[in-house]
Amino acid sequence: MKNKSTSSKVDPAQRPKKRKDAEFKPFWQSDQSKQSPSKPHTEKERPAAARAPAKGKPAAPASDAAPAARPAAPTERDPRKDAPHRPGRPGTKPARPEGTIRSAAPAAAGKERTFKKTAAPNTAAPQGEAREQASKVPARSSAPDQKQSRPKRNDSPSHFIEPAPRSQHKAHHPHGAEHGKLHSGKIVELSIASTSNDGFGVAQFEGSRVLVAGGIPGEQLLVKITYVGRRESFGNIMRCIKSSPERELAPACQMGKCCDGCGLMQLRYPAQLAWKKDLVTREMRAYPSLAEVKIHDTIGSPKQLNYRNSAKLVVAGKHSDPVIGIYRRNTHDVLEIADCPLHHPLINKVVKAVKAGIKKGKVPIYNPKSEMGLLRYLVVRVAEPSDKVMVVFVTSEQGYNEMHHLAKFVQQAVPEVTVVAQNINNSTGNVIFGQKERFITKAQTLYAKLGNKTFSLSPHSFFQVNSGAAQIIYEKVREFAKLSGEERVLDVYCGIGGISLFLADKAQEVVGIEFVESAVADATQNASLNGIDNCDFEAGDAAKIIEEIGHEGGAHLIVLNPPRKGCDEKVLKSVGGIKPQRIIYVSCSPETLARDLDILSRMGYRTLEVQPVDMFPQTVHVEDVAVLERI
Repeated sequence: MKNKSTSSKVDPAQRPKKRKDAEFKPFWQSDQSKQSPSKPHTEKERPAAARAPAKGKPAAPASDAAPAARPAAPTERDPRKDAPHRPGRPGTKPARPEGTIRSAAPAAAGKERTFKKTAAPNTAAPQGEAREQASKVPARSSAPDQKQSRPKRNDSPSHFIEPAPRSQHKAHHPHGAEHGKLHSGKIVELSIASTSNDGFGVAQFEGSRVLVAGGIPGEQLLVKITYVGRRESFGNIMRCIKSSPERELAPACQMGKCCDGCGLMQLRYPAQLAWKKDLVTREMRAYPSLAEVKIHDTIGSPKQLNYRNSAKLVVAGKHSDPVIGIYRRNTHDVLEIADCPLHHPLINKVVKAVKAGIKKGKVPIYNPKSEMGLLRYLVVRVAEPSDKVMVVFVTSEQGYNEMHHLAKFVQQAVPEVTVVAQNINNSTGNVIFGQKERFITKAQTLYAKLGNKTFSLSPHSFFQVNSGAAQIIYEKVREFAKLSGEERVLDVYCGIGGISLFLADKAQEVVGIEFVESAVADATQNASLNGIDNCDFEAGDAAKIIEEIGHEGGAHLIVLNPPRKGCDEKVLKSVGGIKPQRIIYVSCSPETLARDLDILSRMGYRTLEVQPVDMFPQTVHVEDVAVLERI
C-alpha cells in the first residue's frame, strides 16, 4: 500500500523551529533555502529524510541496510492491511502477501518468517525437500545482487562443474584462461611439475596446489577447475598446449575424466613402469634406515589390458534401466563400465548378459536409501587358462525365483558360466558379502592354474587378479628364499596357499597362517589337489601362532603377504621375536611396506633389495617383493 503524506495532521508544536541566527547551516538546509517557497514539494519529489512516516508505522531508514525489528501492529487494526513494507535496495520487489515464501531477511518481532532456498543448477544432485517445497509456490525471480546457494560438491575431480559467476567471465587469458582467484568452472593455464601418488599431475596456481587428472610432468595444459578445496583443487584437461613425449596418443579407454580406476592410462607403458619405480623409491627414501636399499626396475605384466580375472561390481538404477559398475571416488554414485579394457573379455560379456536379464525378468534392484529391492552386487571370476566363469549374485534377501531365472538367462547368453551362486547380505553397510550363501548350479568351484600348480576357487577365495603377474611374484619369492630343502618356512597371511605351494618343493616344511577359516580350508584342499604333503595351514591370530611356533623351534624363513594396510605391529614384534635369518615381504602398498621395513630395521633386520612387479597395469598400484636379512 502506498504511503500518503500526513504532514497536515502533525502538531505544529512538534515541528522543529528554524534558527535564524545560526552561523552554520547543514547543506540540506542550504539547498532547501534555494527552493521557491511558492512551489511546495510533491510526495515523490520530497527527500526521503524529510517525509513524514505513515500513521502507526515507524520511519523507514534512509540507508539500504537491513532494518531493525519493528514493533507489532496495533491490535485494533487488521495486521494484513498495516503490515509494513520492507525497505529495500533499488530493484527489489515489495513484500509478498501472507502465505508465500520470503527471502531470508531478519524477521519482524512477533511474526514468523519462512525462507526460500535458491534453486541450485541442474548439474548438482537434487535436494528433495527444497524441490518439493518450491513446487508449492509460484516462481520468484531473485534480486540482481542476491547470492545463489551453491550445490554440494564432491572430492571426485569429475563429479561436478559449477558455473562461474558472470563477473569472472570478463577478463580472459589470451589462451582462454582467466586470472584471479580459483573457483569451480574457472579455466586456467597450468604447467605440470610432478605427479601425485594417485597419478594426478601437480601444478601451482597463485600459491594453490592444483591436481589435474591425466596431467604429465613437463606439459602445458588448459585446465578447467572442477573442485576447489582448502588445501588443494582438482581440474580436468580442456586442451594440451604443450604435450609430453610420454603421453599415449590413443588410450585404450576414453572414460578417464569420469573414472578414477586407471590413473596412468595416459602414459606409454614403459613410462608407467618407470613411474612405479619412482613411487617405490620415494616411499623408501622417506626413511633413513632404507636410504641404501637397492630398488630394481619394475617388471612389466605379460598383459597390459584385459588382465583382470575377477571383478566386484555394484548394481544400481531400476530394472528397466540397470547400471552395473563401480563407485565414483568418495561418492555413492555408480559409474557404468560395460566394456572396461582392464577386465577379461568374459567379464564384460557377463555384465551385458546380466543387464539384459535384469530387464527381461524385471529383477528389483536394491536401493540403499530406501533399503528396498533385491539385487545389490555382481561378482564375476574367470579361471585361467580354462576360461570357465563363476558368477555370484549378492542379494538383500533370498529371491529364489528371480535369481534362478536370471542365472538361467546368463548361462544361456554366456556358456562359459559354469558356477552360479547367490550370497545373501541384508546388512546396510558397504560390505559386499553376507554370511549366508547357496549355489544355484551343481558345480561349486573353479580350477585355475599358475605355473604347474592348480588352485580351487570358491566365491570367497582370494586369488591374485592378474594371473600372469602373480606367477612372476611367486617365482621371485622362491628365488629370493634360496631354500636348500632343510628349512622351516612360515607363510603369514597365506590366503588359499599360493606362495606356500610354490615354496613347498624346496622346503622341509611350510606352515601357512591365515585368519579367515574358509581360506585355510581352500589352502588345505589346494595342497591335497597338488599332491603336496609338507604344508600345514592354521587359522587364527597370526601373532599368537608365530609365538607358539617360536617355542617349538622357530623358523628359518618367514614370508609376509599382508593386505594393503600392512602388518599389524604385534605380528612384526612376533616375527622379530623368533629371529628368523631371512624375511621376504610381499606388499601391494609401497607406503605401508616402507613403514613396516623401517620397524623391522629396529628389530635387527636390514632390507637388501626391493623388486617392483606391475600387477596392475594402467593404474597407480604396484606390487613389491622385499628381502631382509638379520644383521
